[in-house]
Amino acid sequence: MTIFDFLNMIGGLCLFLFGMNLMGQALERRAGSKLRTLLAKMTDRKWAGLLTGLGITAVIQSSSATTVMVVGFVNSGLMTLKQSINVIMGANIGTTVTAWLLSLAGIDSGNIFIKLLKPSSFTPVLALIGIVLYMFGKSDRKKDVGLILLSFATLMYGMETMSSSVSGLKNVPEFRQIFLMVSNPILGVLAGAILTGIIQSSSASVGILQALASTGRVSYGAAIPIIMGQNIGTCVTAMISSVGANKNAKRAALVHLSFNIIGTAVWLTVFCIVKAIFAPAILNQPASLLGIAVSHSLFNVLCTVLLVPMSDVLEKIVCRIIPDGKKPQEETELDIRLLATPAIALERCSDLMNTMAKTSLLALTGSLTAIFDKEKNAIDEIKRRENKTDHYEDLIGTYLVKLSAQKINENDSMTAAEYLRLISDFERIADHSVNIINSVTELREKELEFSPQAKKGLVILTGAVEEICNLAFTSFINSDIKTAEKVEPLKQVICDAKEEIRAKHILRLQKGECSIETGFVLVDLLTNLERVSDHCSNIAACVMDTRQHNLNLHESVSNYRKHNEEYEQNLKVFEKKNAVIG
Repeated sequence: MTIFDFLNMIGGLCLFLFGMNLMGQALERRAGSKLRTLLAKMTDRKWAGLLTGLGITAVIQSSSATTVMVVGFVNSGLMTLKQSINVIMGANIGTTVTAWLLSLAGIDSGNIFIKLLKPSSFTPVLALIGIVLYMFGKSDRKKDVGLILLSFATLMYGMETMSSSVSGLKNVPEFRQIFLMVSNPILGVLAGAILTGIIQSSSASVGILQALASTGRVSYGAAIPIIMGQNIGTCVTAMISSVGANKNAKRAALVHLSFNIIGTAVWLTVFCIVKAIFAPAILNQPASLLGIAVSHSLFNVLCTVLLVPMSDVLEKIVCRIIPDGKKPQEETELDIRLLATPAIALERCSDLMNTMAKTSLLALTGSLTAIFDKEKNAIDEIKRRENKTDHYEDLIGTYLVKLSAQKINENDSMTAAEYLRLISDFERIADHSVNIINSVTELREKELEFSPQAKKGLVILTGAVEEICNLAFTSFINSDIKTAEKVEPLKQVICDAKEEIRAKHILRLQKGECSIETGFVLVDLLTNLERVSDHCSNIAACVMDTRQHNLNLHESVSNYRKHNEEYEQNLKVFEKKNAVIG
């Protein structure tokens, strides 16, 4: 092996790791909706969780990424520790898919149809299709598919480069001596754990082992302990990710480590006993690429079969190691770890946005009720809800900015932009709720009374405001354009009603039928009610823009007002319903 072979090996390794990382990211981005579906089906049943972990890991090609995701879920309260155990076990099986793909490089046959299965035969075609889709594709979907094909071709090319570069090692005595040394099972496990811990990917380390096995100098007796050690090394990523998390999240990471250590310890013992007593000839045979893939899968399946029935015991063990403290655990609302899986992170933002919307709506309805209900004293509750919306605005806004910096698909990007636009509207509605209740408090403290005419107008106006809020918030939560389209005509009616109530108030002032102080309070109420309707209009417009893939603010609303007869019909309905008399 020359210095040039060594440089080629390093280059091949870099291409291999780069291709694997890029393919995982692209697959994850393209499969965002599928990931959500899989997680939605997650239950307390062992096998359901197991299959979920297997499926997700098979898609994103990394058990480390899945486990980090699980740690984030547990830390956010989206998943229980019991559920996480089953998912982690499934992830260990799902990660073996990569080794099976790489084993295709070992195909050697004169049959043209079998030869076509060899990566060197079909990866150039995949690369060509990939580059065409990536460079000339108009949609994100085509670009992502192109990137997946390109990264897969890069991965396989890197694998072949490594294999051809190390082929000269088979004649190097020192190389054979190294593998004779790691044929000691304990040393083999340590070697596999250290290598995988450094590169933080068991799939990648198995790929490197397969490349070395192409020399014909790596026996099954040396390869199997290394494979066992790789499962322990891959736990490094999850353990690092659990730093700063709550106790259950740390337990989830510890489950991953415990699962792999216990599984390795048991099956390594069995391996040593079989090797010592029976000395099977296959252990001295050169390991093939397919043989390593089979060994990798078989080991992980055996570990899972061994420990699935003991998942409750495993849970008790980690709870003993990390006991509950005196203080109750706090769940992280938006865990930074979830940013590694943008689709899931956005889904979590969506849940919190719905909570923020409902909190804001409750604050408003509480303040509107208090205007006419003298027994209702909800100022503390409304202020608490307003403070909560302030918290959500800062939390979600910061998180979405970080999320937007990640590589996410077009639909998710538009949704993130929608949320960034809407959080201020939800927060401002809660602010106006506080302003309304403050006006009501002032009215009561000064023992002021609205005139019967003003009360009648306010009843109609507050009813319309409550209706427009329900329409806007429902359209957002349900992503309902039809409901959103009803907001704009109602907003126009509210503006007209507000001006009519103000004009009639001025007339009453001129006649001396109401006091100036009462008038000030009324004007403040009218202003806040109108502002609430403005923010509802923003919410509805944003829903319409996003669903119609418009990036220009309120373009959809403008088009709706100009070119839609339904707008005029809705306007007439709301005008009739909310006519101000008095």
